[in-house]
Amino acid sequence: MKNIKDYDLDALKEEMKQLEEKPFRAEQIFKWLYVDKVKSFNEMTNLSLELREKLKENYDICNFTIERKLESKDGTKKYLFGLNDGNAIETVLMEYHHGKSVCVSTQIGCKMGCKFCASTGIPFVRNITSGEIVEQIIAIEQDNNCKVSNVVFMGIGEPMDNFENVINAIAILNNHKGMNIGARHISVSTSGIVPKIYEFADKNIQCTLSISLHSANDRIRSSMMPINKLYNIGELMKACKYYINKTNRRISFEYALAKDNNDNLKDAKELVDLLKGMLCHVNLIPINKVENGNYKKSSLYNIMKFRDYLNNNGIVATIRRELGSDIDAACGQLRRKNLKE
Repeated sequence: MKNIKDYDLDALKEEMKQLEEKPFRAEQIFKWLYVDKVKSFNEMTNLSLELREKLKENYDICNFTIERKLESKDGTKKYLFGLNDGNAIETVLMEYHHGKSVCVSTQIGCKMGCKFCASTGIPFVRNITSGEIVEQIIAIEQDNNCKVSNVVFMGIGEPMDNFENVINAIAILNNHKGMNIGARHISVSTSGIVPKIYEFADKNIQCTLSISLHSANDRIRSSMMPINKLYNIGELMKACKYYINKTNRRISFEYALAKDNNDNLKDAKELVDLLKGMLCHVNLIPINKVENGNYKKSSLYNIMKFRDYLNNNGIVATIRRELGSDIDAACGQLRRKNLKE
């Protein structure tokens, strides 16, 4: 059974042709799914009974079940969603002054093996489809009776390793006839799959690109992130500069500070030398404790000293506000794979 939420509007129009229906039916269905957020085809009351039966015979509407919900003392909510195939994913709702942000997962498990991330402990199972990405946001909006204003592709999995589904999900989220989330309110993170950064740049969809950098030194970065052995910092920076030139968009570099590993002034100087002159921002992240992790959080003194050094040397840097760490919902802490964990 095909997931009807896997189709953007143009693809849904093609599906209607296959069912011998007029293309405008796709727009009606799209509105029911993403504006009215119905849970069944029977609720699509401006469609004929015949069409509703066709839809039920050919498509699944992909409604997630909430298997577990945890709420942090800071208001952050972490969801464990049950998927139709028995797997599960974690998704996080965060409250900011500018609105509600959802951190979505893009894979069940992850192949990247980053040493500071809890998802490293999850064997890769499969990619999450476009509709399953979008449904994470819909399910949260329904549960909280709210409108999500920002989406970050920073949950379990490597978004650039599920490129087509991520791009298609962005098209669905961004469509003004549906969820209407602006491209500039969507951030896509990558550990550094260089060929996909070029491809993402060529699409020029005006989302924010976030690069998980964590060190300006190849030796240190390779010890933290195995992807660096395949695409080193030099290759990564070349792709980043191509992205900036192509899109005129600022890149956000994520930098998780680990005590006695990448948090001293020598590391800060290397980072300044690497990023000098680039249109970028550095998001400093106090590294979070994860199960079986080897890294410890840097001291607040070192974090602030690191930030000040960057700012004083022409690199805009801020410290990410920690949200949801008490429920393992902060950066790097998501890890659920199935309902038995």
